This record gives sequence, structure tokens and C-alpha cells, in this order.
Amino acid sequence: MTSLRHKQEPRDAYLDAARDCILDVGWRRTTLTEVARRAGVSRMTIYRTWADMPQLLADLMTREWGGVVAESLAAEDPAAPAVDRLVGDIVGTVQRLRENELFLRIVELDPELLLPYLLSRRGRSQDAILDLTARAIADGQAEGTIRAGNPLAIARGLLLAAHGHVLSSHTMVDDDVTEEELDVELVLTLSRSLRP
Repeated sequence: MTSLRHKQEPRDAYLDAARDCILDVGWRRTTLTEVARRAGVSRMTIYRTWADMPQLLADLMTREWGGVVAESLAAEDPAAPAVDRLVGDIVGTVQRLRENELFLRIVELDPELLLPYLLSRRGRSQDAILDLTARAIADGQAEGTIRAGNPLAIARGLLLAAHGHVLSSHTMVDDDVTEEELDVELVLTLSRSLRP
């Protein structure tokens, strides 16, 4: 997925080159030098923007996951009640992440890259998602369609529930249960936890 912007900035072209590298050879074998080569710029151009690959990866993931969320938000029905919009946004994001080629490649080749965001700290994308979710919860509370409570605590609980469906749903799919059935369960779990 390229940037959602109509006019591509140089930084986006560099992130696109990094994305292509990671898709081709994985994170561990991607270097800033290779990113520069693919972007058609000097190494110093890349080094002036990112001191190392972890910084570049953080920016790439922020852009990529932000794009996934933006796609989910664009698909929502603005006439639906706040709780239905929020549940749809969360489930849509979960589904899109599970299909995102960069996410799948990281999980396949370099799953340890995700561990800090699951075990140690939140990332920028998670904080942005939490902010959007907490605001949607507050809107739904004002509308009377979402239960009372601390919007940020509720948002964090929802994000924790969604993590399992993004990262582990494939371990629960077999001849007895489909991914679609698990998504229905996620919708029910989220809806019931949000309604007054």
C-alpha cells in the first residue's frame, strides 16, 4: 500500500522503498543502504531522515497501520448509531490488519518486532487508535448508545480484545470454527461490552 496522499512526498517514497525491501527479504536483511538503493537516493539522504532501521520501521508501521485504520473509517456508515460505527471500525481494522501484506510478512519472518508493542509499551499507532476510540466512545456516551465509564479505560479494554483477534485468530480456526464465525463473536463481544 502506498501513501494515501495524492502527491507523494520524498519521505513516503523512502518508506515505500523500505516496505518493498521488507516484503522481499524481511526486516533483518533490510538495511538503510538497501532502502536508499531502492529509493534511488544516496545513503546519506536516508541517514539524514533515520539514524537506524528501528526508527525507519517505527515510521513505516505508523504510516501503514494508520492507513489501515483510515480505510476502516472510510467504510463506516455515518448514519449508524455510534456503537455500531465503533464496532464496525474495530472489526474492519482487525480484518484489514490480518490481510495486510506488510503485517503478514512481519509476523511470518520477524514476529519479535511486534513484541515490544504487546509486552513493553504502546506505539504511536496504538496511541492514535486509542485516541480515536476514546473520542468515539465519548460521542456515543453523549448520544446515550454507549455505557458510562472512563472512555480511555474502555478504549484500552477494546484494544486488548482486538489484539487477540489480529494476532491469534488463526490458531482458533479449524474444521469446527471459521474466521468469519470468530469475527461474529468479536462483534458480539464488543457490542455487548459497549451498550448501556
